[in-house]
Amino acid sequence: MPDYKTMYHILCAAASEALDKLPDEPANAAGRDVLQKALYEAEELYLTEEDDPSEK
Repeated sequence: MPDYKTMYHILCAAASEALDKLPDEPANAAGRDVLQKALYEAEELYLTEEDDPSEK
């Protein structure tokens, strides 16, 4: 079974790093908003998801 938690961490860390490096300019605002909202949504799902009993 794929290790989704590890994949989540890798992807979110990369997206967060990209956001930090992306200049805060009006031309980048829409892309920054999309990435930021996706990170928040993924984080919320990750934090509220109950542990999968098959992983124990």
